[in-house]
Amino acid sequence: MANRRLNPASLLRRQRSRRRRRKAALQSPPAPPEKKARGGPDALQRYAREFARGLLSARPSQPPPTDEGASAEGEMLTAVEAKEGRAFLLLPQGQALTFTGKCSLMCLYGSVRVFGFNIVPDQPPYHLFSPYSHCALTIEAVAYKEPEKSGKEMKAEAKSILRAHLVPRDARCKLMKDFIPQCSMILLERLDTPATRFIHSYSNFSHIFKAKRQKAPSFTPEDTVLASVGAGKQDPRNGLLMSESTLSAVEELVQACQDEDEGCPIVLVCGPKSVGKSTFNRYLINILLNSLPCIEFLDCDLGQPEFTPPGCVSLINVTEPLLGPPFTHQRTPRKMVYFGATSCEQDTERYIDTLKYVFSAYERDVPLVINTMGWVKGAGLLLLIDIIRLLAPSHIVQISVEDFRDMPQLSPEYIHCTAGLHTRGKALFRRKSLNGMEDSGQQGLAQAGSHPPHPGHQLLCVQPKFPGAGNAGTGRTHSSVLRDMAILAYLGQLQPPDVESVFPLHSLIPYQVPFNAVALRVIHTEVAPAHILYSVNASWVGLCQVPDQVPCNADGPVLLTHTPICNCLGFGIVRGVDTDKKLYHILTPVAPQNLRFVNCLLIGSIPIPNCIFLNQVGIEGEIPYVTSEYNYDISGAGKLKLKKHLKRREHMQP
Repeated sequence: MANRRLNPASLLRRQRSRRRRRKAALQSPPAPPEKKARGGPDALQRYAREFARGLLSARPSQPPPTDEGASAEGEMLTAVEAKEGRAFLLLPQGQALTFTGKCSLMCLYGSVRVFGFNIVPDQPPYHLFSPYSHCALTIEAVAYKEPEKSGKEMKAEAKSILRAHLVPRDARCKLMKDFIPQCSMILLERLDTPATRFIHSYSNFSHIFKAKRQKAPSFTPEDTVLASVGAGKQDPRNGLLMSESTLSAVEELVQACQDEDEGCPIVLVCGPKSVGKSTFNRYLINILLNSLPCIEFLDCDLGQPEFTPPGCVSLINVTEPLLGPPFTHQRTPRKMVYFGATSCEQDTERYIDTLKYVFSAYERDVPLVINTMGWVKGAGLLLLIDIIRLLAPSHIVQISVEDFRDMPQLSPEYIHCTAGLHTRGKALFRRKSLNGMEDSGQQGLAQAGSHPPHPGHQLLCVQPKFPGAGNAGTGRTHSSVLRDMAILAYLGQLQPPDVESVFPLHSLIPYQVPFNAVALRVIHTEVAPAHILYSVNASWVGLCQVPDQVPCNADGPVLLTHTPICNCLGFGIVRGVDTDKKLYHILTPVAPQNLRFVNCLLIGSIPIPNCIFLNQVGIEGEIPYVTSEYNYDISGAGKLKLKKHLKRREHMQP
């Protein structure tokens, strides 16, 4: 045994055999890649499913972090600064950049995805808004169809694109050194809009887009480049976190919108507060806009609407991706009604009538996404049942974090059999037919309850993944602050677009509106006619158009006896009331050609943000409409707190 193990001739033969096998392995050509089947409906369906799940490209395996707080993601990022306010980034496939800040993005080569929306070359720049008040945006390089060119030709093409954008030679060489197939190249530019400038002018919101300072050891040259365009790199865990149930629901909805076998889908998204309904809506809309030219959006949430200031029900035609929170994309709806409050619990019947009025404008030629309120307990759940019966969605996305213990699953059977707030279920209809009569006090309810049978819907249950989901009041920013930001962004449209400085609101010239040109109505409370001008002055008002002719009153303001359900063309602030000349002074960004249709001012309970009154530049002495001499100890001085979780006696189970 010892002689055989130590035989030099045998050892030499074994070594020569190993060298021959190793040499043959190095000289043999690699196996050709497996060709994927393309074309046909099956391939399109697979593409839709993979696209919705974000699985078009698998992330490359990343090495373990080399330093505390540093990851391979940061090391793979190649960023150069062309000139002040412009940066070029090279992202390999699967590479992602999560950031806080605001900037403009243009894709120069390849393809990137932001919040579900794909951005490719030859598209215009897109504005990205990633404030610390919401989850951070992520720019991810995704797979794309490569041109039939060699690697050298693709590199030459990328180099010519950089030359066309006047990238300096040193920066160009740094980018091209790391250029590989299936990488993407983007241009980031510093972004400044009139709305964000106006919001920044108030100290409460001056740092909304600024990221937290990083520790000195973790600050890299790439971070300096990103800071030059107003972006700060963040931990990927601060970005959008999608659960498996969320991806599955999005996949189902994308497929339904592409098939359209039974008409355009109507998708209703519901759930308690702070579970991510608005985030889901924005992500779904962005995914759908990759393959559809437009999406209709019916916003039924009075407290946190997506495109308008608070207190509205609106129908919007969405053609551009939503790459920021609501206050960054305030838009003019196709149809809008000013309800005048952030909650409808005091007047649910008018709320239902408002929904009917706005929903009547939907033409059913494109998919519709419906945003609902987070009030789903007690009477809120019953009202949601009424809304589902009224709108008859084809799909309901129910978001819950407590295994659906916070509200029952809204299956077609549950909706069909359960009584709503103003409609009756199947069981109650049977009882009515057996009794054959009902007392006069139930006539109105019975008429409202005679709804057509609900055709049924597909229920998609979603459980969110982000931290703090479902814990109302523990979000990054309080809901009242978000409402203030939406109003400030709307008023930011008053700022001149090409001027860097911010003009205070009291320095802008208001419109003068005669008393007899518009009618007045206070929505949320009864006001004596003698005091109506006090309630209008320094108020947030809806500029509306009632179909009836406004009656003329030469002696004073024109007052409506009831709250109309009518088109709202925009909003404004009544800066003052001139009783001598009988004029209202109104500040509004609504275009003059639309103002000529306004014949009604609706005053609700939506307040003007306090910062507008407190931070008036150039005012000396006492500030108008502001006082510190107010005694909160007086009975009734404080705001009433309503208990929404209490149920009516007739809806309580024994």
